[in-house]
Amino acid sequence: QVQLQESGPGLVKPSQTLSLTCTVSGGSITADVYFWSWLRQPPGKGLEWMGSITSSGSIFYGPSLRRRSSISRDTSKNQFTLHLSSVTPEDTAVYYCAATKDLVVRTRDAPGYWGQGTQVTVSS
Repeated sequence: QVQLQESGPGLVKPSQTLSLTCTVSGGSITADVYFWSWLRQPPGKGLEWMGSITSSGSIFYGPSLRRRSSISRDTSKNQFTLHLSSVTPEDTAVYYCAATKDLVVRTRDAPGYWGQGTQVTVSS
């Protein structure tokens, strides 16, 4: 069974770049046919799909964050990473990585595998 674990800072200052890493076990980010995705849920709001990288390395970004987002991967470590630049307090959210069958996912009921999520707070 595929397992995903997010890691990164819990607190980021405004204007800095947030970097989060998702470590995958029980599966391969290059061989298993999923959308390896980043999503977030701000307090009191719905789930937002941020972007995905496929097993072949193609990258897709959500429209609202594409200018500030960058997704990459380290195949030797079976990890993929999100960088979000110029963060503001509005970027405070629980950030999830997931392996999903669909590209754009709006609920955690979507088929696939999910990390437990990591809280990121943007504050000075």
